Amino acid sequence: MRKLLLLAPVLIAAVPSVAPAQTSNTSTKNVGVVGTAPAMCFGGTLTGNGNYDLGVLIDATTGQLRTDLSAPAQILVGSFCTGRSTITVVATPLAAQNSTVAPPSGFSRQVDYTAIATGWTTSPASYSTATATNSAATQTRASAFTGDITVAISGFATSGGSNLRLVADDNYRGLVTVTLAAVN
Repeated sequence: MRKLLLLAPVLIAAVPSVAPAQTSNTSTKNVGVVGTAPAMCFGGTLTGNGNYDLGVLIDATTGQLRTDLSAPAQILVGSFCTGRSTITVVATPLAAQNSTVAPPSGFSRQVDYTAIATGWTTSPASYSTATATNSAATQTRASAFTGDITVAISGFATSGGSNLRLVADDNYRGLVTVTLAAVN
């Protein structure tokens, strides 16, 4: 037993000492920051007065649609989409507003044309009022983009045939609609 009592101080010295827990005057916590950026599009600001003014539509000597009709392009400035998007262009024929009855033989009350929106996608979006199917009217852009969109109209033709004359009307109207849409 005496040997055991002599070894006790050696064994106690060999056990590592347990220090009291250290306290700190600094504590760090992390707080996450989260947010979202929703997919959205803005069609831009239209330059000019927002109309294609073609003036007098007919040739005064023949009574048929003028072959030199043209209109300066309209620009949608500052258009943007925050992600993948589509651009769609749709148009309605230029139609007589006051003469709404069926036109007599040899006459038409509409002018067809093609509307084209360029600058958003590699291939322009285009829509012809003379055709039933407009597969190029919608184009897709794979990434976010900001830029101007140029909208032009051309290719004017009397609905029903080039030999038809337009009925008299002081108010022929058509409409071109350009839509930007975010795509998920």
